[in-house]
Amino acid sequence: MTGASAVDRPIIIAHRGVPTYRLEHTRASYELAIAWGADYIEPDVVCTADGHLVVRHENEIGGTTDVADRPEFADRKTTKFIDGTPRTGWFTEDFTLAELKTLYVAERLPKLRPQNLALAQTARIETFEEVLDLAEAAGRRVGVYVETKHPSYFRSIGLDIDGRLIEALERRGLNQPVADIPVTIQSFETGNLRALRDHTPLTLIQLIDRQGAPWDFVEARDPRTYADLTTPEALADIATYADGIGPNKSLVIRRDGDYRLAGDTGLVAAAHAAGLLVHIWTMRDENNFLPTDLRRGEDVSAHGSVVEEFREFLAAGVDGFFADDTATAVAALGPRSKDA
Repeated sequence: MTGASAVDRPIIIAHRGVPTYRLEHTRASYELAIAWGADYIEPDVVCTADGHLVVRHENEIGGTTDVADRPEFADRKTTKFIDGTPRTGWFTEDFTLAELKTLYVAERLPKLRPQNLALAQTARIETFEEVLDLAEAAGRRVGVYVETKHPSYFRSIGLDIDGRLIEALERRGLNQPVADIPVTIQSFETGNLRALRDHTPLTLIQLIDRQGAPWDFVEARDPRTYADLTTPEALADIATYADGIGPNKSLVIRRDGDYRLAGDTGLVAAAHAAGLLVHIWTMRDENNFLPTDLRRGEDVSAHGSVVEEFREFLAAGVDGFFADDTATAVAALGPRSKDA
């Protein structure tokens, strides 16, 4: 496949860096994504006890660090309700930044990515500002596509994660339409994006999952679900506070009962009609994540025909791809021109 032209092809968002080959959300993972041609690197941010933004998939870090093996932190293990779901483990908001910096990052999906197990004890937790430093040092224009995790929860415990994000961007001179590092902000909640619209001109993306509902809806006893956000009327409303949507890819091309790709849902066309960008998540190489007709062999960790999957979504007209393997994305879509 030759892919789209180098100028007009969709953007490649390096989902947590390149977690296919490096520990996710680590310096090495982001550096590899930059080296391989990502347009954006993607950090998820959560908060520490002393108010710093750190980069983790979730605020519970028992499965993504070696904290469970650290006897000095054994008494920090606890159970909390995060967005209505009980979680037991260790949470970033119970640690200072200095304490978190003593931990090593661990592979989150060891059965699917055994190649990363050898990287244990090699990487520390990064701060959001350290990720900005990496983008700044890239030697070319690389954006940062940041997700604020659990904003309602953090606000409920006195930690305004969105406010801290804007403060960090202001300090760096990045909270403006044209900056050295383009920044996009995404969230699965809606209320925080509406509030952010009054404080930033940056691109805002409303994330939409294939099931469930935004936690701020649930908390407010609003009966709407993520599915309700995909109607033409809802998309028009999203366009009043956001610049695009980030849907689960199955909302763009449906799956049939045998988990095969089964046709365009029309969501991209509807979103474009409302003036919204569409950035889908997540393109992954492993059989475990692919439609059944694109898997190769029986090993769930083996890589299947993900380039074929890219082709289908490219034909649907999406504007950007979250991808776990930047090299695969570039192979599918083509390189981007230096000036794009």
